[in-house]
Amino acid sequence: MEYKIETKNCQNCKNDFVIESEDFLFYERIKVPSPTFCPECRLQRRMSWRNDRSLYKRDCSMCSESMIAMYPSDAVFPVYCKKCWNSDNWEAVDYGRDYDFSRNFFEQIKDLFNSVPHPAIWQRNVTDSPYSNMVGESKNVYLSISVVMGSENVFYSWGIDKSFNIFDCHNMKESSDCYENIEGEKNYNSQNLFLSRNCMDSYFLVDCSNCSNCILSSNLRNKEFYIKNKSYSKEEYFKELEKYNLGSRSSRLAIQNEFNKLLKNTIYRFAHIIKSVDSTGNNLLNTKNCINSFEIYNTENSKYCYRVLNEKDVMDVTYSGKAELLYEHLTGALNDYNVKFSISAQDSVLNAEYTDTCVTSKNIFACAGLRSKSNVIFNKVYSDSDFENLREKIINHMNENPYIDKKGNTYRYGEFFPLELSPFGYNETIAQDFFPITESEIISYGYNYKIPDIKHHKISILNKDIPDNIKNVDKSILNEVLECAHKGECDHHCSKAFNLKKDELDFYKKHNIPIPDKCSNCRYYERFVKILPPKLWRRSCMKESCSNTFETSYAPDREEIVYCEKCYQNEVC
Repeated sequence: MEYKIETKNCQNCKNDFVIESEDFLFYERIKVPSPTFCPECRLQRRMSWRNDRSLYKRDCSMCSESMIAMYPSDAVFPVYCKKCWNSDNWEAVDYGRDYDFSRNFFEQIKDLFNSVPHPAIWQRNVTDSPYSNMVGESKNVYLSISVVMGSENVFYSWGIDKSFNIFDCHNMKESSDCYENIEGEKNYNSQNLFLSRNCMDSYFLVDCSNCSNCILSSNLRNKEFYIKNKSYSKEEYFKELEKYNLGSRSSRLAIQNEFNKLLKNTIYRFAHIIKSVDSTGNNLLNTKNCINSFEIYNTENSKYCYRVLNEKDVMDVTYSGKAELLYEHLTGALNDYNVKFSISAQDSVLNAEYTDTCVTSKNIFACAGLRSKSNVIFNKVYSDSDFENLREKIINHMNENPYIDKKGNTYRYGEFFPLELSPFGYNETIAQDFFPITESEIISYGYNYKIPDIKHHKISILNKDIPDNIKNVDKSILNEVLECAHKGECDHHCSKAFNLKKDELDFYKKHNIPIPDKCSNCRYYERFVKILPPKLWRRSCMKESCSNTFETSYAPDREEIVYCEKCYQNEVC
């Protein structure tokens, strides 16, 4: 069958969106109807089911040991610590139940999800990291998110792959000993780098590549001993570098103010796409035919995806790695195949629909918490033939008796879980970061709202008394509670107070970095505002006399100077 391009009206935001002919081919291949939500609303809906940063101290529902969890103590379902979750002391099929054709599908799956135990935090093959969520195959990770691929010693960071000794960084690959780096790859011993790759022993750089011993510079290529884009001899460089007094917070603030001006005057490439063909989006590396995708690498044939690596033939996937044929999936796929409308198909899941936190299972439909099971519907095991017959009957029932959410959106087979059924408050999910709405809007839309859990810490060092220079700090600081500079008067989920860990202090001492004066949440959100959103705008090149247009994640109202590929290459490279 030959498909034509179709324009639909999103039932959620009421904006038109286009379904391409190749999209229909994908939907036909995986046997699902075309979507009724636009790509942006689909992304928002998935993200509303993922809580990265709101962590709670509570007791395990099985062993009663104190633990850190992404669910508060008043969660309606059992929450197990890592040891109990992985133990043989419970079995998900014990929560199995018959499908009730007198009730709506999504109401029943919400009941199932509210009965089956949940893991306290999302970790896979992780050690020594009790305070980090959404981490895989890594070690010694602290208050960091989406850290994978054998990373180690990662503190207060996001999106770290195959990296070591990373502090306060965002989206880093194959790097080591880095501090306050944003969007980088193969950097070493560098601080406050932005959009820079293959750089070492450098500070406050933007869009630099293959540079070493450089500071306060932009758009450099293959340079050494540069200050403010000016060449110095080795002796002159280190003599000038000493004047910057990098161990002092007040000195760094002056440098940061100068760096902020540099950021405004830098020439930016319309998109950060490297070794990729037939691909659109941003931060793409080694991709082929990846369309409208963001933070993607080593992937082929993807569309509308975010933070995906090593995948093939996927659409509408968010936070996932090494899988094939995924659609509307959120968080943590590994060695999965043909998974749809699901959350956390953790490892070796095949032919799954409407599942949550299942592993090494196949032919599963509307299940939660399964381990090594086959032919399961609502956590009840069936024969091969009974499984297929019941699955078809339930799909027909979903289409004949759709779920209607509080906004009036209709959910039949082919839609991801309704946003209003998420176990998290909208304001504690990553949806709030990328698609912020007010408390009154959250409530009026029928979404969950989480009243902030305000903690009162007994501060022992006021912000004004935090030592300015790292040389004046000793290990006694580890016993103190420091006041955050924002004092809760911001929209960064400020914790108002914070303390330091030994590994953290050792890193600051080794690299001559002043201890921070803000809590980790405030530092995270100050970095977050600098990254580009997973969205594209049609714009024109800002180079005078150039008429080229392109799709870019730089919104038209942003202040950066954005060039097309040709003008960027002519000007910078």
